[in-house]
Amino acid sequence: MRTVEHSLIKRVQTELPRGAPFDLVDLERLGVSAKLAAYYASAGWIERLGYGVYAFPNDELNALGAIKLLQSRVDGLHLAGKSALALQGVRHNIGPRERLVLWGNVRFSLPDWFSMRFPARYVWARLFDWPDESLDVQSLTTPPGVTDGLKVSAPERAVLEMLYDVGTHQGLEEARNVFDGLRNLRKEMLGKLLACCTSVKAVRLFLTWARETQVADADALLQQHALRVGSDKRWMSRLKDGTLLTLKPHG
Repeated sequence: MRTVEHSLIKRVQTELPRGAPFDLVDLERLGVSAKLAAYYASAGWIERLGYGVYAFPNDELNALGAIKLLQSRVDGLHLAGKSALALQGVRHNIGPRERLVLWGNVRFSLPDWFSMRFPARYVWARLFDWPDESLDVQSLTTPPGVTDGLKVSAPERAVLEMLYDVGTHQGLEEARNVFDGLRNLRKEMLGKLLACCTSVKAVRLFLTWARETQVADADALLQQHALRVGSDKRWMSRLKDGTLLTLKPHG
């Protein structure tokens, strides 16, 4: 029995990547039961981070590896908004401890083992009224050079997630600075996402800044897609910092 236990822990140490947490599903795939995992933790071979979640002792965890584990547990969880744009080279004064922005399809509270290591915020909001599942999948990507299989909002989706946050968790000026860095947005993808975006604020703000920056052709988008811009009246809201945001229906 002792020989089997040692051969299995060697397999765990060899086959599971360093810098990322793992759970009972990963361990059971290698033949390690929940009971044996508890024994390995008590013996110091692995460290228990939280319920059913482990890591190697003294291993410095990587945020992206930790997010990938959460993705296996939470429907639709992905790196979103400003964080997704920053990972793809669209950034403005990103600090070393910038809060990660995560979105998902269900209500969820980030576990302590994650939030204690990585400043982050989880958003559950129905920002898109998907016509079918394909657009949801197509608007997520895995940028080159990052954790294999990590789900990240494509820039066309990430910018709308960021604009949704403006006035609450996202400052207007910083959002505009990030928006200015957008390049080569895919017209078809952008049009489809804008058409199913349920936030009038996000759609109008995108059209307004698109006109000012020429990031996209606002008139063409309005002509080719039925965008949800709300009524013909101006949209006005007092932001968290006291700024009055006024947006015309078509930018």
